[in-house]
Amino acid sequence: MKRVLLTGASGFIGRHSIPFLLEKGYEVHAIYHSNLIAQEEIPSVTWHQCDLLNSEQINNLMGEVKPTHLLHLAWHTVHGECLTSPKNLEWVNASLGLIASFLENGGARPVIAGTCFEYDSRYGYCSEAITPTRSKSLYGVCKSSLQEIASSFFKQAGVISAWGRIFFVYGPHEDRRRLVPSVITSLLQNQPARCTHGNQIRDYLHVEDVASAFASLLDSNVEGPVNIASGKPVALKTIIYTVADLMGGRSLVNLGAIPAPTLEPPLIVANVRKLNELVGWEPRRNLEDGLESTINWWKVKS
Repeated sequence: MKRVLLTGASGFIGRHSIPFLLEKGYEVHAIYHSNLIAQEEIPSVTWHQCDLLNSEQINNLMGEVKPTHLLHLAWHTVHGECLTSPKNLEWVNASLGLIASFLENGGARPVIAGTCFEYDSRYGYCSEAITPTRSKSLYGVCKSSLQEIASSFFKQAGVISAWGRIFFVYGPHEDRRRLVPSVITSLLQNQPARCTHGNQIRDYLHVEDVASAFASLLDSNVEGPVNIASGKPVALKTIIYTVADLMGGRSLVNLGAIPAPTLEPPLIVANVRKLNELVGWEPRRNLEDGLESTINWWKVKS
């Protein structure tokens, strides 16, 4: 039996990962800290309340579950805080403890979530094999440092591990302060959607596709960093206007109403050859379909 321990299971990506893990035949043990998803929302899962910053709780849970696989998604990701928060340091330490306990209890296949912010943003086009990991943010530095330490630790133990670098994600359950939900909720209220100039080019992927990619990566024997992204560049203003057109609210879009962050990179796009060819994964949704489903979710929620 493939038994996976999923951290961050009630989070944005984690909750969407569970159905894909179940599809692949995993016995899913899902960790939550304080936000337990309703059992009727995602059945067939064993839930465990655990503070991942508490090493005793981690060790006890690992000894109880003895997972064969680990999908570690949990981190401090509060919007507006995560890039600079000192809590990143706590999560490096907690993650190392989690990894050590996983190996001590016979774990065989770990996959850990990284971020595109590990890369040197001056390069724009991000390849796992070529682009330097030279982040300017504490968040990126902590993730990159954890990847190096964990990779060395796993190799020493003879375990094949993978590291999924997440780019830009949108979809149901996203923090309403982020780009896509902020535009949707503004238009639902018939209010102006105040945005930056929107010329930034990014790589966006629907959260269900991100979750599906992680499940496929976990179920593969691919090793090392893997970009979790679409590989398709899109200007933020294209996303904004697509949402507006789907909602009939283009006249409410106000580009340039908010200043763009100083020194924000103009381009962040992933090379996804490793994900597509080695993992054998392709996205199920295109941008318009993904945005339409997200709009419909917010309509119900609102």
